[in-house]
Amino acid sequence: MNSTAAGGTGVVSVYRNECEEQPQRLRELFDAYRSDAGVRKQLATVKTVVSRSLPVLWLGMGASYCSALVGASQLMRLGRSSFAREASEWLHYETSTRNQVSGPILVSTSGESAEMVRICRILDGRGRILLCNSRGSTCWSASRIRLPILAGQERANATKTYTNSAAAAVILSSELAGGCWQAESDLVVDAFGKSLIHAFEQRHALEEFCRGATNIEIIGRGPALAGALMGALCVREMTGLRVFAHSSGGFRHGPLLDVSPGHVAIILALGPTANLGTRLAGDCHSRGGKVVLVTADSDASRSERILPIRVQPAPEPWEGLTSVIVPQALTLALAERIGSHYVRVQTTNE
Repeated sequence: MNSTAAGGTGVVSVYRNECEEQPQRLRELFDAYRSDAGVRKQLATVKTVVSRSLPVLWLGMGASYCSALVGASQLMRLGRSSFAREASEWLHYETSTRNQVSGPILVSTSGESAEMVRICRILDGRGRILLCNSRGSTCWSASRIRLPILAGQERANATKTYTNSAAAAVILSSELAGGCWQAESDLVVDAFGKSLIHAFEQRHALEEFCRGATNIEIIGRGPALAGALMGALCVREMTGLRVFAHSSGGFRHGPLLDVSPGHVAIILALGPTANLGTRLAGDCHSRGGKVVLVTADSDASRSERILPIRVQPAPEPWEGLTSVIVPQALTLALAERIGSHYVRVQTTNE
């Protein structure tokens, strides 16, 4: 593995700065995908090589896999069969199905992840469609169709690269399925920016509410499941605390049964199934657990064991972006209190 220091004791400030860059980086990505001739040409080319008769496969690892989930969710929402897989699973167990899927669309912010590099080598030129943040990477050089993430250099763990790659995945899915994303872009940037400011202002109350928990689990549905997975990864990488992510449905089938005092559920009750998240919050509360309820509902009220944190409403599927904000805020507050020894590592082994 290759390691890059994020500035020693300055990693927490680096992390905060990169979080705060997200709205501007997101706006820049929307502008480029709307009007940059090179990007528009690449988007047009994708439409000619992605079959309409086969399900569209997305591949990624870590944060990039989370972004791929958002892309697949958008295609499904627009009526196109699509799914995301971890690149390592597909590489070692599923390559025999490659002629039964369209793509795959590769998401790799670094362009150097071991699995993605190997996949690029085994795919023919037709199949090398890449979303990537590094134009100098191995995957970028090996790909035929290359869409930039435009997040800038990132030295702490994935924040703006996740946000921008998830947004690029939504745009690509919309283009493939004939959906319109341009009219939503200003609303998304505004909702994300305001939600980020509010959540970061509330971060110390959030950390205090979670302090002393025996375990913390982040729970979401649909695009917000990607936010849950990314949020848990964010906390673990930056602080070393073992936070886990679940789908809301999966959480009901087992993990809910052991909720008790000492358990904190961060429930991302966003999007068209927000009411199911709110109901799950009530069930966790009734078992004695504490709940951070991430909601667009301005009427949600606080109690001793329920802490609502409001995010601005965003059209579906953009909750895949806004859902990660509260876990990012918790990560920052934890790192400010207990410190962080995070060193950015590039995984070079499968």
